[in-house]
Amino acid sequence: MYNRTPDRAGAATGGPAPSAPQVTWRASLDGAVYGQPLLIGSLVIAATENDSVYALDSATGNVAWHARLGTPAPLSSLPCGNIDPLGITGTPIYDQSSGIVYAVAETSDFRHTLFGLSITNGAVKVSRYIPTPDGPANEKNFQQRPALAIASGRVYVAFGGLYGDCGQYHGAVVGVPLTGGGPLIQFVVPAGREGAIWGTAGPVAGPDGSLYVSSGNGDQTNGGQSYDGSDSVSRLTPGLRRVSFFAPASWADDNARDLDLGSTQPALVSGNWLLITGKRGTGYLLNAAQLGGIGGQLAQAPVCQAYGAPAVSGNVVYVPCQFDGGITAVEVDGPGQRLTVKWHGPDNANGSPVVGGGAVWVTDWNSGTLYALSPDTGTPLHQVSLGAKLPHFSSLSLDGSHAYLGTLTGVVAVAGA
Repeated sequence: MYNRTPDRAGAATGGPAPSAPQVTWRASLDGAVYGQPLLIGSLVIAATENDSVYALDSATGNVAWHARLGTPAPLSSLPCGNIDPLGITGTPIYDQSSGIVYAVAETSDFRHTLFGLSITNGAVKVSRYIPTPDGPANEKNFQQRPALAIASGRVYVAFGGLYGDCGQYHGAVVGVPLTGGGPLIQFVVPAGREGAIWGTAGPVAGPDGSLYVSSGNGDQTNGGQSYDGSDSVSRLTPGLRRVSFFAPASWADDNARDLDLGSTQPALVSGNWLLITGKRGTGYLLNAAQLGGIGGQLAQAPVCQAYGAPAVSGNVVYVPCQFDGGITAVEVDGPGQRLTVKWHGPDNANGSPVVGGGAVWVTDWNSGTLYALSPDTGTPLHQVSLGAKLPHFSSLSLDGSHAYLGTLTGVVAVAGA
């Protein structure tokens, strides 16, 4: 799954220290790969915006199998957006017990369908249409960007809107039985409109089975109106009932100025604490068991404008930053209710990080560069040009001495990681 574990920590164990990384292969596929490549045995699983899922040999990049799941929606047919065409955007997930890879494809009729594919040959084993909360007429306003999650016998699929927040839509999480049959369950952000759930790592799972999601701005901009459930972190049960939430006291101003929390996920630290840092640049420390409601943070500190998915190692969160600096390391002291910024990395190191081999790995997705940074200081240890353009919020997977990254044309593999 995205970042390897249900808590989305993004920390690999037992890998070698980095040494002179270099590109070993590039696989040209039929579309852009916005999701994180999955590593399953000797295969690299990648899903494209052309509604395809590929299994690649991790040593060579050769195609082991390829499944085409539909025809994607061209940008010209959508009311707004910035991905063309729009097919599979969210990172797929693998269920080891059944040997099935799940992915959600958007097709040219704007419908979203969950497919389950055999890891052996890509054969379709599950197919389930997922209706979006605002009815068939508004399906074109939804985008499925977050990574998928699995828990309690279900695949959890989160939805937001298109770039530009056009049309009627609500942020939502839908639970689909792993078999594809049976009733769906859902959580819908209780705003009048918007409240997108679009952070790339998808739902974050706690040790008790709780699911944590962040939501973007709602359509209320008047501070005199009542709180609408947007600009928040929600704690959900496996049945998708919201049992607590957090929103900044500045929620109305956040909504008015597009400075909400929805641009990243909460980072779970030691199973007890959450760090959430959104577009405003303020980091909020939360009690994971009881999120605190409006203004209920345990501590706050200026961190950075965060976009993408953080990584967690011990009590340090590596926050993906844009516009006001690069990746930032934040030490979380839950019992002491304190946040401390340890370092800021290179200004252009703006992708979604992972940790492994004694380094923090992060991309500059504008230039197509992969960095290995010191976890203690943020100083670059190594860097390598990937020779490929990367999607926004670029992320990578580590396996032994290799890294695998999705690009706007396929997948690239790097040795020495």
